[in-house]
Amino acid sequence: MINPFQFPLRSLALGLALAAALQTPAIAGSPEDGWGGVQAAGKLRCGAAVYPPYVMRDPVTGDYSGFFADLCRQFGEEVLNVPVEFVDTTWDNIVAGLQAGKWDMSLALNRTPTRALAVTFSEPAVPYEVTLVYNKANPKVPADAKGLADFDVAGMTIAVASGTAMDKSVSPLIQNATILRLPSSDEARLAVMSRRADVLADPSDTNRLFVEANKDWAVAMAPTPAIAKQGVGFGLNAAFPAKDVAALNIFIEEKVATGQVDRLVDKAVQQVLAEGQ
Repeated sequence: MINPFQFPLRSLALGLALAAALQTPAIAGSPEDGWGGVQAAGKLRCGAAVYPPYVMRDPVTGDYSGFFADLCRQFGEEVLNVPVEFVDTTWDNIVAGLQAGKWDMSLALNRTPTRALAVTFSEPAVPYEVTLVYNKANPKVPADAKGLADFDVAGMTIAVASGTAMDKSVSPLIQNATILRLPSSDEARLAVMSRRADVLADPSDTNRLFVEANKDWAVAMAPTPAIAKQGVGFGLNAAFPAKDVAALNIFIEEKVATGQVDRLVDKAVQQVLAEGQ
């Protein structure tokens, strides 16, 4: 016997399922889906660890700025036609979160061989070099200091932000000095300002800002031989399609060649200096 309620119930169930599907927010695709998966999800998720002027976050509003945050927005809006969602993370977790699919792209990653074994890199947007900042009145610092070896002595403390490229570059080279690993770049700078640490190892861009804001005592030195010279780019999951990585690379190459990256860097630098006044 035909159940007179069979077809209406099936139709109702189908209708409810369709309505639920329409109301369910889009979820991110797998890394293998590339930018197509990002577009289907309707947003580009960018993992962001704060490091001025690369990435900055307003503590009150939570808004992100800095030249890598700006580049991420431009790529999402101009190329993928989707809005950008920034996901707050730390330098200790920025690679692991990318591998776990918590976001689609990591901001401002140094292109190191170790990281390249775990993730895929874009072309660099800016160059990178580690420099050292210290108090010129610090009696522990030799007057003729030229390289990291001059600071690698017992009783010297070198501050780094934990998990960063600076930490990974400097730490293996230190045998006698003490490495002070702190959760953020701000805390590493404060350690030198308060003389809890003698030296700060940081990128040349951020150290330039730090010295500019503390001209009365701070000195920056580019060590010889160099500690690290790399490029800084975006990180992508290792499973990301090569053609989609190429699309991001073309975007970066154009922004660099036309001077747009330089302008974004200048804007971020001026913002940092203005906020420090």
